[in-house]
Parts: sequence; structure tokens; C-alpha cells
Amino acid sequence: MDLIDGNKIASDIVAELRAEVAQINGRKPCIALVRVGEDPASVSYVRKKEKTAAEIGVTSRILLPPVTITQDELFALIDGLNADPSVDGILVQSPLPRGFDEVAVFRRVSPEKDVDGFNTLNLGKVAQEDESGFVSCTPAGIMELLARSGVDLKGRHVVVLGRSLIVGKPVALLALQKKSGANGTVTICHSGTSNVSALTRQADVLIAAIGRPEFVTADMVKPGVVVIDVGINRVADPTKKAGYRLTGDVHFPTVSALASKITPVPGGVGPMTVAMLMKNTVKAFRLRQVR
Repeated sequence: MDLIDGNKIASDIVAELRAEVAQINGRKPCIALVRVGEDPASVSYVRKKEKTAAEIGVTSRILLPPVTITQDELFALIDGLNADPSVDGILVQSPLPRGFDEVAVFRRVSPEKDVDGFNTLNLGKVAQEDESGFVSCTPAGIMELLARSGVDLKGRHVVVLGRSLIVGKPVALLALQKKSGANGTVTICHSGTSNVSALTRQADVLIAAIGRPEFVTADMVKPGVVVIDVGINRVADPTKKAGYRLTGDVHFPTVSALASKITPVPGGVGPMTVAMLMKNTVKAFRLRQVR
């Protein structure tokens, strides 16, 4: 079993971006990070994004509107960033507080600055294999992990557990694309799928993004499978100082014994999401320079 080291691959991408940004004369790429409220996970995620941007040389602008902001006021803030020529990318940190229509908020971000890849136009471009758009960061990171680990999807059965707009649907579309590294045969499983195990046992590559701790067990996979575990779940554990442990959607101890390659949690897909966000930001900067 080979462990797919997301920390190492993400670090390589950050180093590549740092070298690229260092060659840019004048204004550097800029990302605006909008965080509403004080959700602890969101605070941590935005801090990590800010730190990685600084490491690369990307300018980050942090906006912290109060939790009392209305949706119309948030729209106005986003509109201002859309119109700001010094901002190349915009990310609105999810989850937003209760009462917000997240899909409407994501759609408000200009497609040309939608480095999170959630705008309807950019999702459509993924379906059309139009590379002028932005791919949402976690699916893009999954494809990068596979490519840099020597996993070619051509002719292989890819089973995706989950159908979210953030991971399941876009990663399925990416695996289907007519391009190098893709060309997979894709099955999507979800809460309405009967006999999920019968399908996961057929997978040459299994992408687990179902949000259920240790859902995938050894009896659900075949020997030699490549496993990408997207889940990150907190499970109560009184032996840990924090009172919980982090686990993925895959039961790592048993499934790793059968897998040819597998991502750990943490240290697998997670670090790739931030790296791909920065890659999208540099891409947005480049595209805006030629328009």
C-alpha cells in the first residue's frame, strides 16, 4: 500500500506557485477572503488560506463583516469586490450563518473572480470541458493527487460516493473528461442508491465524499483499489486531549490493507484544497491581464 501524501503534493504546488509569482512584475495576484461570523472551523480555514497566500506571494484581503449583516448587504460587499480591479479572486467562506442562501451568495461572485469554482457558469464550464473557467478546489485537488501519484483514470471504473455540488458532481465530471489523466468510467452513489457495496466493490478508484465517518469498510472494496478519502469528521474520543479524533469516510485501518494507494485523514485531500485555491487565484490574475 502506498500512502498518497497530500501535504507533500500540496507543498510542491505551493513551491511552483511561489516561483511563478516571483516572476510577476508590479502588482501581485490578490484574493479577497470574506468570513461572516466566528465559526471556529471557518476562522481556522481562513487563517490557513491567508498564511498560504503570504507564503506564495499572493496578496490576501480579509473582510470580516459582522454576523448581523443581511444578505443584501453581503451582496453589496461582493458587488464592490467584483468591481475592484485590484482583486483577482473572491472566496466567501462556507458555511455562512443561518438565514443566508449560500447558493445565491456564491452566484453573486463574478465568474471571472470565482476562484472557489461554485458559480453556475464555472460549473457549466466543467461540464463543457472549457478550461477558461475555474474548477472547485477540492475536486481539482483530487485530480491533481491522482495525476501526481501516477494514477491514470483511462479505462478504469471510478466510483464516487456523494453527489454534492462541492465535491461529488464536479469530480465525477472531471473524471469523465476527454483529456489526459481522465477518461474514466464513472458511477455515482448516494443516499438513494440501492446496494452501495455491490458498486463500490467494482471500483478501481473509489472517491469517498459522503460525510459519514468510516462508512467505507474492507468488505466494500476490492484488493488493489485506489482510495481517495475526502471526508473529515470529528468522532468522540475521550482518550484525546480535544475529546475527539479526526477520521475520514473510510475505515483506514482495514481498507488500507487492501488498497494499492490511499489518502490519509488528515493530510490527504485537505491540504490540496488550499493549494488549488491559490492556483486558481494566480490563473484568475493571468486571465484578467489578457482581457
